[in-house]
Amino acid sequence: MSGVFIAIISVGGSILALIILGIIIIGIIRAAKTGELSKNEKNARVEETRMIQDIHNALPKMEERIEALETILIERGHQNR
Repeated sequence: MSGVFIAIISVGGSILALIILGIIIIGIIRAAKTGELSKNEKNARVEETRMIQDIHNALPKMEERIEALETILIERGHQNR
């Protein structure tokens, strides 16, 4: 009788292990499919990249303007003395 219980437990455990493995594989496949960026997300990233590049390209001009303003303020400070 105990041999029958061991056989039932072994078969049941094997079936349970196969079901769990199948669920894990299905989950991995779904995650891989939905893990890709949607078209809207791609467009948003492209726009964000363009904005960052524009800011990066504008920084040298801003630095020149700040230096010019500093020069003006220093010259005005010397004239007031």
